[in-house]
Amino acid sequence: MKQLTAEQIQENWYKLRDLLTDTFEGERLEKLNEMYDYFEDRMVVAPASGKEHYHNAHVGGYVEHVIHVTDLAVKLRNMWEQEGATINFTEEEVIFAALHHDLGKVGDMDKDYYVPQESEWHRKNRGEIFTHNGELSYMTVTDRAIFLLSQFQIPMSENEYIGLRLTDGLYEEANKSYYISWNPDWGLKSNIAYVLHAADSMATHIEQNVWERSQTEEKEATQERVSSLKKSLTVDDSEKKPKQSEQLSKKSQDLFDELFGDKK
Repeated sequence: MKQLTAEQIQENWYKLRDLLTDTFEGERLEKLNEMYDYFEDRMVVAPASGKEHYHNAHVGGYVEHVIHVTDLAVKLRNMWEQEGATINFTEEEVIFAALHHDLGKVGDMDKDYYVPQESEWHRKNRGEIFTHNGELSYMTVTDRAIFLLSQFQIPMSENEYIGLRLTDGLYEEANKSYYISWNPDWGLKSNIAYVLHAADSMATHIEQNVWERSQTEEKEATQERVSSLKKSLTVDDSEKKPKQSEQLSKKSQDLFDELFGDKK
């Protein structure tokens, strides 16, 4: 499972706070800083999902994910514009929506959205590192995000609301009427939702690919260590008994400890 170092977690948090300062201003920036100060201790360590084979199901995964989505959303906005798409929303609007599309995964004002999975069976057999907090009232992640922003009286434009509301695309059933309409008057008046959904999907799949590669690399490294251990324990054919040199015994023990010792 991917793990971030304390330094990486701290660096991502500073990057997020710098992004706020560089993008927003005035009273809205003050209110955003107030919210981020309030949630800092919880947000900085929150995962982006609960199962290891999803995306960023590790401590610090939430902040890492929203930064990733925001970076891609800005790039995709520019790409759409270069390709001739109508861009009637600002970079500030796309950054605001990208930063807060998953805000509901922080939880409510007091309780975390994800809590550690205590069942060893679920951790081992389903890859469920975190599970949803049963003490929370049910809301979709998007609805909870909008609710939390309202608690700090953080205003948003119509474009920001539509973008944030629809970032999950058709993965959220409530979005169907926005994306699929037989009445042209009800069609989306801005491309911000398409840009944000593409950015979120792209970030999610890339993060999943990173996890898959880490799993493959870990398996290969383990197999290599096992092979080395087997070679060090090879029986001398002439004597039909293990080589007992002190050097070999120490090497074997070191490899055994590396493979099966207590890892902290």
